[in-house]
Amino acid sequence: MRTLFFIIFLAISSISYAQNDYLLAESYYREGAYEKATQIFKKLYTKSPFNTTYLSKLISCYQETERFLEAENLLKSKIKRNSQQGYLYVYLGYNYERQQQKELAKINYDIALNSIDNNASYGGIIGRVFKDYNLLDHAVLAYKKTMVKNENANYSFQIAQIYGEKGDFKKMFESYIDLVDKNINYYSLVQRYTSKYITDDAENEANILFRKTLLRKSASNPKDVWNVLLSWLFTQQKDYLKALIQEKALYQRNPEDLASIFSLGKIAFDNRDYAAAKASFNFITQNSSLIEEKINANWYLSKIAVATKSAETESLFQSLFAEFGKNTLTIKLQVEYADFLTFHQNKPQKAKLVLEEALRFSRSKYDKARIKLKLGDILVFTGKYNKALIYFSQIQTQLKGDELAQQARFKVAQTSYFKGDFTWAKAQLKVLKGSTTQLIANDAVELFLIITDNEPVDSIPSGLMQYAKAELYAFQNKTQQAIDTLNTIKKDFKGQPIEDEALFKQARLYIKQKKFELAITNFEQVITLNPEGILIDDAHYELAELYKNHLNNSEKASEYYQKIIFDYPSSIYLVDARKKYRKIRGDTI
Repeated sequence: MRTLFFIIFLAISSISYAQNDYLLAESYYREGAYEKATQIFKKLYTKSPFNTTYLSKLISCYQETERFLEAENLLKSKIKRNSQQGYLYVYLGYNYERQQQKELAKINYDIALNSIDNNASYGGIIGRVFKDYNLLDHAVLAYKKTMVKNENANYSFQIAQIYGEKGDFKKMFESYIDLVDKNINYYSLVQRYTSKYITDDAENEANILFRKTLLRKSASNPKDVWNVLLSWLFTQQKDYLKALIQEKALYQRNPEDLASIFSLGKIAFDNRDYAAAKASFNFITQNSSLIEEKINANWYLSKIAVATKSAETESLFQSLFAEFGKNTLTIKLQVEYADFLTFHQNKPQKAKLVLEEALRFSRSKYDKARIKLKLGDILVFTGKYNKALIYFSQIQTQLKGDELAQQARFKVAQTSYFKGDFTWAKAQLKVLKGSTTQLIANDAVELFLIITDNEPVDSIPSGLMQYAKAELYAFQNKTQQAIDTLNTIKKDFKGQPIEDEALFKQARLYIKQKKFELAITNFEQVITLNPEGILIDDAHYELAELYKNHLNNSEKASEYYQKIIFDYPSSIYLVDARKKYRKIRGDTI
């Protein structure tokens, strides 16, 4: 037994030493110390002559030091011992190519490729070595020949990657689709690699080629997976209604699971495509037999009604409560109704009664937290900041680490900011900048920058206190009071950093009031005031959207989209601006 342990110990030690030597040799090679690397790789290869990694590295070292004859002799001796190993001819051919002996290189490459006809077992290695040497056409040919000779071999993935490297997207997508066609288990892998080329621009060349490839495959060999991939593609392009068509087709074949349609509806809602979101959730309410699923879909439908300012919003809520009742299952619906009453109907006291009643139905600490978050918002709305802070702090304590606790921390920061307690607000926001929830992190960074960029220095007023007050008025839907406060800032703090913030905020409030010309004036002032400012691309994008969506002036909208494309290529609005600019221009591909 002791002897066995000793043998095992020696074997493990030997492997460990070999790994250390290999890493050292690799380090020398990367640093260009080829002579030192050669010595170690030669020792490793002598001990393990069947290790192709050691062989290829040793040959590469010989070539980098122009010892081509040594590489040639080594390869020829190996070929003499076993000529069946066709990949050796690729090494030899490349050795000639390094010496500009093109004809000899071609002869050996052809021998390697022809060897697959007699022995396909080395075909995969031959293809890989060709690819390592960037001989991509040869690699594709090797993989294809191998698959012809061996029906169990599948190198479609490797071939697709090579086509991608060559920029031949059409053949790349065809190879990926063939791979999924042969084995559905490759779906996720193919989707991941395809996503490197797909953008949210439907007119992007790769998007068009991928769509056409899927449609051709769907016509010749119908499968559910093609609908799934088409739905995924349309979702990436934000063509949610087209994605819904694919999801409905899938549901008709398997009328049991509505989860993918619910997910699509949520994505559409988050991206403010309310028509697609409404169509998705309506489909669920009409087809689901699960009460919880129906309530969740109707919850989103109520949110859509509020967001689109539907005249039927109040009656919708009442009909939903009549159908599903006020109970534990409808707590999110009750919270949404309270929000509607407060911020859209200016009925905070009625909303407070709705939430206090909902608290009686709540069974979990998470439901209680959602209700208390909204109660806190109502208290801020009515100017009772300290009571609101108590609710928010309770949630932080009771649900440490949860997303609801992070929301509560942001509410603490925001409320402190409204009160003018900038030091405490910054302390909370500094923590939230690293939030796992991107939306909260983004909001935290934005508010943190507003405070730090405009804080009073040496007790000299900077306008931040007034700006926070204007934001509070906006939160309370006191739009005109917010605008008036921002006017004071523009007058009293002209030329200070807060001025462009005030102009931009006021412009958005003018849009809310449908005072579009005043909004345009403000956005243009932001651009003129500070051409290098952080709000410059925001102002251009807002102007483009205003002209397109509210003033029906495509020419002016196009002008501002184009400005973003050419002058602000690092803007977060770039892709969206390009897509909308092309659509206005009427591009077709």
